[in-house]
Amino acid sequence: MVSWYTRTIYDYLAVGAVIILLMVVLNKVLRRLGVNREVATGYSLILPWILGFLIWNIGPFIASFYLSFTDYNGIQSPEFLGFDNYVEMFTDDRNFWPVVRFTLLYSVINVPLGLAGALLTATLLNQNVRGLGAWRTIYYLPAVLPAAATALLWRWMFASDGLINFFIKPALNLFDQSAPGWFTDVDLVLPAYIIMGFWGIFGANTVILLAGLKNIPRDLYDAATVDGAGRINQYRNVTIPMLSPTLFYVLIISIIGSLQTFTVAFFIEQPRRAGTFMNVYIYERAFQRFDMGYASALGWVTLVIILLFTLLVFKSSPAWVHYEGERT
Repeated sequence: MVSWYTRTIYDYLAVGAVIILLMVVLNKVLRRLGVNREVATGYSLILPWILGFLIWNIGPFIASFYLSFTDYNGIQSPEFLGFDNYVEMFTDDRNFWPVVRFTLLYSVINVPLGLAGALLTATLLNQNVRGLGAWRTIYYLPAVLPAAATALLWRWMFASDGLINFFIKPALNLFDQSAPGWFTDVDLVLPAYIIMGFWGIFGANTVILLAGLKNIPRDLYDAATVDGAGRINQYRNVTIPMLSPTLFYVLIISIIGSLQTFTVAFFIEQPRRAGTFMNVYIYERAFQRFDMGYASALGWVTLVIILLFTLLVFKSSPAWVHYEGERT
């Protein structure tokens, strides 16, 4: 009897063989159409990626748009409802607006603090100090740690007998206060997530900003020194303007990331009335209540929110983003 593992291996081999056959056929067809040999080979080699993109990205994207107008539980055939899911979302769903408020409030607070912290950390790592390579490695570690492991670590630290309460307990005792329940007290859930968001400061954003700092020509600082500018004026009038394209990029990816927060909240239980993130709510509606149609509608609303914030940043960029060599 063939095991499921062996059948899976056979399936993978069959799919691989079909893709290779399609690559060969595409190459032959392009060559017959008179396409250059190198170009035809290039198109053939990127065919697996194109197929994966069409099947696993564009396909679900289109399907979710259709399902957002249906009643679908993942098993039975979708039943078309028109705009009923969206009407229910904005009028009858008591959880929708608290979830939106929680997600937006978290993003509005976390993104600026995270950007400022990453900029400060990158500036410190840009100094010529001993053991700088080791410090850079240490600060980049959060970017390579699994998100699930990080969430479990923070859950332990914020527990009633966790590390954070252990350190603040002496100060609380002075005021005769008990240790807070970070994920049981409705008023403390959002601050706890914001504190956890600081973890993201020391990671990819810091490395990106550090690369941007390294790319600033030294001649600009020398010219500013000749003009009598101190270190603060150099940072304000040279570093920030020259770093603004990198800040713009980090700001965009930070907004998108914060609005799509999922893993950390998924592994932490909290009171329902405290609110949660949009992606967590989408997961609950799709895979706990099996309301795939409504979850798809929530996903499209989340996409619109992300697009609006991204568009706002793009529209504001001419006022504060400066590119080297750009004429004003």
